Amino acid sequence: MAFPPAAGARLHWEDVPDTIRATIEQRLEAPVARAVTRPGGFSPGLAARLELEDGRSVFAKAVGPEPNPDSPQFHRREAEIAATLPPETPAPRFLFSVEDVSGWIALVFEYVDGREPELPWRRDELERVLSALAELSGALTPSPVDAPSVAEHFDELFHGWRTIAAEQRPLSDAWAGEHLEELCELEAAWAPAAAGETLIHCDVRADNILLASDRVVFVDWPHASIGAAWVDLLAFLPSVAMQGGPHPWELFDADPLGRNAPRERVLPVLAALAGFFAERSTLPAPPGLPTLREFQRAQSVEALAWLKRSLSGS
Repeated sequence: MAFPPAAGARLHWEDVPDTIRATIEQRLEAPVARAVTRPGGFSPGLAARLELEDGRSVFAKAVGPEPNPDSPQFHRREAEIAATLPPETPAPRFLFSVEDVSGWIALVFEYVDGREPELPWRRDELERVLSALAELSGALTPSPVDAPSVAEHFDELFHGWRTIAAEQRPLSDAWAGEHLEELCELEAAWAPAAAGETLIHCDVRADNILLASDRVVFVDWPHASIGAAWVDLLAFLPSVAMQGGPHPWELFDADPLGRNAPRERVLPVLAALAGFFAERSTLPAPPGLPTLREFQRAQSVEALAWLKRSLSGS
């Protein structure tokens, strides 16, 4: 089964500025003997296991202002969140960050001995992740850290249908074109519908998950926000369907988080998510992220199929 890869233009350890590499080795009190690049994930920078000469390993990620000027800010945001996550959070333990005057930033974490889920999704691994997602929401309710609400964080992005309508962009999906006014109205109500008191990851996908022998670990937290506990599940499921898993409504309705979510709140958030994917997929690929738009387009197909079914009462 073919589906768009989650892949950025990865850099290697040798591509990172000397000042950043030297400071990392100084902070770790050991030279790097070997760096193993992690291929998956949407970041146009370094993502690598650093094997130190003293036998330890850490995970490091680093970006500069080229080719994508927005990436350093995502790393700064992740450093802020990672530094405040409670130690029991199923996330890699944050060690430190390093910046230099050129605009480069690096984050260093504990190394987690795990792997990404197998794709197409295996049912046993998917069930592990769904169970861990429920446990994550329980552990982070109420939010143990100060973070923006999901409405504040995504306000500028979750206007997809309204942007398409205002700019009269063509839609490949005939149903969406016929129901565009309804989709715009529904989308406009998403912010209060998504409100809650849980710290949510807001970017759960297969490439942001590590399966260790004894736990499931969620990585890459720059978009973490406070909202309803079921929002992470809802946002995760279109990618699952796109990557060979079950239909999103089947998983959402069977999961305790989804089953207990009020339908009148789910629909506006689902509409906003589908609109986000649909609108973003019409844009040129950002620098250093050549597969992002196709990845978003594929998720928009699944999110829109879920939305059609929900609005039809099926």
